[in-house]
Amino acid sequence: MRVVEVFRVEALRLAEVLAGLTEPEFARPTLCPPWNVRELAAHVSTGAGRVVGMLAEPAPPRAEVDAAAYFGPAKFTPETDTARIDTARREGAGFGSGHELAEEFARTWRGTYAASLAAPPGRLVRTRHGDPMTLDEFLVTRVVELGLHGLDLAAALDREPWLTEPAGEMIAGLLTRAAGPGAVGLAEELRWDRLTLVAKATGRRPLTGPERAELDRRGVRWLAFG
Repeated sequence: MRVVEVFRVEALRLAEVLAGLTEPEFARPTLCPPWNVRELAAHVSTGAGRVVGMLAEPAPPRAEVDAAAYFGPAKFTPETDTARIDTARREGAGFGSGHELAEEFARTWRGTYAASLAAPPGRLVRTRHGDPMTLDEFLVTRVVELGLHGLDLAAALDREPWLTEPAGEMIAGLLTRAAGPGAVGLAEELRWDRLTLVAKATGRRPLTGPERAELDRRGVRWLAFG
C-alpha cells in the first residue's frame, strides 16, 4: 500500500474517534504532559497539515534525510520541546469546542491527502526543521505521529488501541530497520505482536528485565521520540 494511503487509513480512523468524543473526554489528561486530549489532538492536527504548506514551497535540490533520520536528537532539545508544547496548548485553546477541533482535523488530513495525491512522483520537500526529504518519507513520519499519538489518546480515553494494520506495519518496520541488525527477529524471539513491538519500542509499555537484557545483548537501540 502506498504511504499516502496508509496515512489516509490511519487519519480517517483517528478522525472518527475524535468526532465521537464528548467535551469531558477532550479535557482528560494524557501521558504526554502537560497536554490533555484536546491539546494532543491539536498537536496531531497541526503535524498532519504541514504537507500542504511544504508543497507550496520550491522543492530542495536533493533529499538528505529519510524518515528514521528525521526523528533525530535535534527534534527533542529542551527548547524545541517547550515550543512544541506551548504551540499545541495555544492551538487547542483556540477552538471553541472539541467538536470544532475534530472538524478541523478532518479538514486538515483530507487537505494533506489531496495535496499528496496531486504531487508528482518523487516530489521533494523541505520540513520546518530544514530537512530536505522526499514527500513519501515525510508522509511516513506523519503516519508515525498519527499512530503513536493515537496510542496515547487511546490510553487517555481508556479505549483499546485503534492502530490500523497498515500503519502498525509501517511503524514497526521503520522501528526495526532503524534499530539495526540486532532487531531482526527480535519480536518473534520475545513473542511480541506488532502492537506490542510498537508500544515497547517507543516507551509506551515498560520493558521487563528479560526483555531489556535481550535488547542489550543484541545491541538494539530504538529511535528516540522525545
